[in-house]
Amino acid sequence: MVTEHAVLDVKAGQEAAFEAAFAEALPLIASSPGFVALRLARGHEVPGRYLLLVEWATLEAHTEGFRGSPAYSRWRELLHHFYDPFPTVEHFEVVASA
Repeated sequence: MVTEHAVLDVKAGQEAAFEAAFAEALPLIASSPGFVALRLARGHEVPGRYLLLVEWATLEAHTEGFRGSPAYSRWRELLHHFYDPFPTVEHFEVVASA
């Protein structure tokens, strides 16, 4: 299992539109092979900052599967114009939990 992590800084005043577009985009990623789960959380300290955590069965399910799919093109159209700056996406594997 691999966790995709991205901090999404949404342009000021665009939070409601971003959340609506994310709701539309959610089925695109959720139907991707190897998708396990997703959490989007809104920050308290910084207005417009969101934390995106996506669980994937494998790294390739995200980097090759979803990103190489037609669904990702639509995901980009719906969401990428909201970000400033554009987020860095990183992948993690659990080494400990409680």
